[in-house]
Amino acid sequence: MPKPLNLIVACAENRVIGRDGKLPWRIPEDWRFFKTLTAGKIVILGRISFCSWKSVLEDGRRVIVLTRDKTLANDRIQVADSLASALALAEKMPGEIFVCGGQQIFEEAMTLPRVERLYLTLVHANVAGDRYFPEWHGAFPRVIEQRDGSDENYRYTFYVLGR
Repeated sequence: MPKPLNLIVACAENRVIGRDGKLPWRIPEDWRFFKTLTAGKIVILGRISFCSWKSVLEDGRRVIVLTRDKTLANDRIQVADSLASALALAEKMPGEIFVCGGQQIFEEAMTLPRVERLYLTLVHANVAGDRYFPEWHGAFPRVIEQRDGSDENYRYTFYVLGR
């Protein structure tokens, strides 16, 4: 039986997750949440997401980057040319699996029945962007946990959602 699969994302009310290859906000509490939750786990992410999150290599994460650029592979980074290939690699590693983006990878992962949880930081703002998270409400109707937060720029809610 395959391991459960989790998605983790921060998105705005209008579902924006990125702009020009970067996050469209800086929310330290969300970054700490991401780092704590994924420490020591398997993370699957696209090349653009990987290039914008170099510190993803910290804290014992096992990193699988979806890319055709094999030059990114080394002793700490595995590469795969599809989500199916990445999941096959992840099955051979110890730990939980987290899909961390970007847009195309989230879209494909959302169709997989083995995705059990969505760790969502919902930023209560509409922001400009060019990358979006898929509509999730119907796919993850169950609220497992919920906690509000804010900083000088944004209000946000941390959710753990289930199928």
